[in-house]
Amino acid sequence: MVSDQGSTLQSGSKPAPPKELTTRVLSALVMVVIALAAAYWGGWPFALFWLAAGIAIMVEWTRMTGVKPRLMVQAVLALGLAVLTGLFLADARIGFFIAAGLFFLVAGALVTGGTTDRIWSATSFLYAAPIVLVPPIVRDHPELGLLGLLWMFAVVWATDVAAYFTGRTLGGPKLCPPISPKKTWSGFIGGIVAAALGGVLVAWAGQKFGLSLPFGLLGTALISIVASVASQIGDLGESALKRHCNVKDSSHLIPGHGGVMDRLDGFWAVCLIVAAVLLTFHFLP
Repeated sequence: MVSDQGSTLQSGSKPAPPKELTTRVLSALVMVVIALAAAYWGGWPFALFWLAAGIAIMVEWTRMTGVKPRLMVQAVLALGLAVLTGLFLADARIGFFIAAGLFFLVAGALVTGGTTDRIWSATSFLYAAPIVLVPPIVRDHPELGLLGLLWMFAVVWATDVAAYFTGRTLGGPKLCPPISPKKTWSGFIGGIVAAALGGVLVAWAGQKFGLSLPFGLLGTALISIVASVASQIGDLGESALKRHCNVKDSSHLIPGHGGVMDRLDGFWAVCLIVAAVLLTFHFLP
């Protein structure tokens, strides 16, 4: 979530110290290399990579919201996410995913004390599940595959980086001050433009290697714009949750970036867009 930390510095605020910026850049580069290596590898290592990310997100969510008994809830929900990964690796039918998801959603709520905590428990599972399932499904999809996954990465990364630097350079009216006072409309628009260009560039480069996305270049540009908007809304949504919980970062797992949720909030939203498209075509005659 690069843009959350400085896409829109307030008037008169100082830029991040060089040491902090260096830490952020180095951490980002390491994460990019790991993500791309796992994507290239594919198969069960890639599925386990995203299972770990999903469990980390669920743990951060339940810790921020103070769900109790925390360890018991986290154990049940982590098992549920692992079962979803197992079903994916077993190439199970969609009905099994729905049944397993509902079972562990209810099980996690039942072991949680209090109505409010039960809601937080259920939402943590619902939030983590797309991260666990969508990237491996895209990687194995016959019409998307590695290129589709690289498109998702490119759109989110281009949005984050462009929003950060456009916001810092141009400033201007605030996007949503009550939730994230540093974000501006200039950063928002800059992120959209960069995402469209990044998405088309990935599709064009794929064509040079005999790969293609099922949307064409114009369709890729349009869906990249939609995904960029979703990514930035996902960023704002996580900022709203952190503000509600009165925390700065979801955790301190990643140097210079906070937690896994802080890095994947925009990607999570893009996963929802992709999942909606895949489900639509799955159920069409």
